[in-house]
Amino acid sequence: MSETKAAAGAVLRPAEIKPADRGGGARTIPLVTKGIGSTSLLNGITSFEPGAAIPLHSHNCEESVMILEGRAIAEIDGMEYELGPHDTTWIPSDVPHRFRNASDTEPMRIFWTYASVDATRTLVATGETRPVASEHAKRIAP
Repeated sequence: MSETKAAAGAVLRPAEIKPADRGGGARTIPLVTKGIGSTSLLNGITSFEPGAAIPLHSHNCEESVMILEGRAIAEIDGMEYELGPHDTTWIPSDVPHRFRNASDTEPMRIFWTYASVDATRTLVATGETRPVASEHAKRIAP
């Protein structure tokens, strides 16, 4: 009988992880992923340049987002909410949402968590669905 060694845990240092370019002025640093042994969640940090936004989308699982820095506008199921540091959202699966930087001069950063390592993102405008993890492969060169 073969034994499978369980993941031993990890210490992750965002400053040492190359971000992935999300386009439109957004960059993501994936933290907890399948690659380090997670079996039930994904999380990371996304930075938004002044005025940047991500497109309206939904996921196949729940998501929570906390504002780390700056001011944000969260659009959730057609409603807009102004958010500041430490304000936190919970978004059920299949609910259209997006975040945008409310400032034209200051950066904004969010910490996000998906309730599944197999989280997907479906763009409302096109219906295109892809794994969230596939977006993390577009690493920015040093």
